[in-house]
Amino acid sequence: MKVNGSCHCGQIAYEADVDPERVGVCNCTHCQVLTRSAFRVSVPAAAQTFRLLTGHPKIYIKTAESGNRRAHAFCPDCGTPPARKIWCRSALPWSMDLTQVSRTDQG
Repeated sequence: MKVNGSCHCGQIAYEADVDPERVGVCNCTHCQVLTRSAFRVSVPAAAQTFRLLTGHPKIYIKTAESGNRRAHAFCPDCGTPPARKIWCRSALPWSMDLTQVSRTDQG
């Protein structure tokens, strides 16, 4: 599936091909702090299909509990999203109740 998007302020824009079956939700405390929410949703894209259209993200290296290091990129202007659930009337029905999504206690 072809996707495109941008950060909140529009400085960063991108496009990529993704597999909707690979969308994931992480509940680790690092992701809770990163998003200021209960979880972080990620949609992986193969490097060869990801294209940055505008902007230059800020990058920092995060070390996970496992010791694995991972680069996190974000807009240097608008940064982290708010710590609340908003625009729920626009939410996809399945996103309001994630109790049926398969789960594991580790990544």
